[in-house]
Amino acid sequence: MEITYYGQSCFLIKIGGHSVLFDPFISPNELAKDIDVDSIKADYILLSHGHQDHVHDAERIAKNNGSTIVSTFEIASWYGEKGIEKTHPMNIGGKVTLPFGTVKMVTAVHSSSLPDGTYAGVASGFVVETEDKAFYFAGDTALTYDMKLIPEQFDLDFALLPIGDNFTMDIHDALIAADFVQVDKFIGMHYDTFPYIAIDHEEVKEVAQMAGKELILMEIGQTINL
Repeated sequence: MEITYYGQSCFLIKIGGHSVLFDPFISPNELAKDIDVDSIKADYILLSHGHQDHVHDAERIAKNNGSTIVSTFEIASWYGEKGIEKTHPMNIGGKVTLPFGTVKMVTAVHSSSLPDGTYAGVASGFVVETEDKAFYFAGDTALTYDMKLIPEQFDLDFALLPIGDNFTMDIHDALIAADFVQVDKFIGMHYDTFPYIAIDHEEVKEVAQMAGKELILMEIGQTINL
């Protein structure tokens, strides 16, 4: 599974012959200034919630590629009104089978509104299960006991968890979340983009190591295989 990081909480994951993009906030992000947004190819765009730092480039990339936007009913409808022809509305607890696997929308504890103030439904995370692997994209969330339900249904290979604190979990809560969802390996996200969420990279890596977890902090533009 090929994973490319575009900053903040934006990842492009290639699953078989399909490209799945999560929470694209690229062009306003000074840390991602070297990324060419118009070169990104995405078949599906999964949006965890409506905040600008998760959806800013979704319309642009969707129109460039004819992508399908998958999100809450409210967000999918909002993009439909913007001329996005392909959307798939969901809500918490629902699951859909797509060409690359299944996507289940799970609880996230966070607020959600779209850039123009429109109500965006509730924030969410996603569990993606393919033929080969399963992973959890937590979105923006606090630590919640609902995470314990995930391994009752899925055998996860890894997770993508926010670690920037202030608006989401910090590294300590993320490590508890990793225990809750029963993964030993996770990719950190939602850090460094703004002063509020700046982290000490060496410190968080040390904390994770002491807890017996593998924390992966990707460079913007980096691609890895898991």
